[in-house]
Amino acid sequence: MARTREFDTTAAVEAAMAAFRRTGYEGTSIQDLVEATGLGRGSIYGAFGSKEGLYLAALDLYRERFARPLVELLQEGAPARELIREVLVGAVDEIVRDGSRHACLIVGAATERAHLDLDVRDRLRDTARSLEAAFFEVIVRAQESGELPGRRGAADLARFLVTSLQGLRVMGAIEPDRAALTASAEVALAALD
Repeated sequence: MARTREFDTTAAVEAAMAAFRRTGYEGTSIQDLVEATGLGRGSIYGAFGSKEGLYLAALDLYRERFARPLVELLQEGAPARELIREVLVGAVDEIVRDGSRHACLIVGAATERAHLDLDVRDRLRDTARSLEAAFFEVIVRAQESGELPGRRGAADLARFLVTSLQGLRVMGAIEPDRAALTASAEVALAALD
């Protein structure tokens, strides 16, 4: 008879997510995951199949906690510039608050795993596309209402804003300087004009 799982799966994935954010996929060993989660190797393999399975679960949880709220925020219907500023400046605030400089798991996955792992690449592509679509809808509504000029295509602007958002995360990992990151966010906002 198979044993039932006797641990909090979400708590284990949260702990693994923190470990992967600290040291990346390659830098995190199974032993590191055992120590971070408090689970035995057998429990990790039984629940997630492999280190990669646990990494994908951590990436999914990260997307749920950090990317989905951005999409939901952009769907609120407030003025476009205000919403977009809130997303970009909110990212700056989050970066600066993170004194331990934990990497954005999405950026880390893009640089470390996307070229090697189709499951990771597909998740990242879905995340980027959902953010682009949310930005696109905001921009189209604002251009149609005259809130934003229509000189630039909404699809190009949406893609640029996703690139800017991820660029803020990369530069913030290097040096979380609020003034410099906020200035970059303002330049991105100026592209809407």
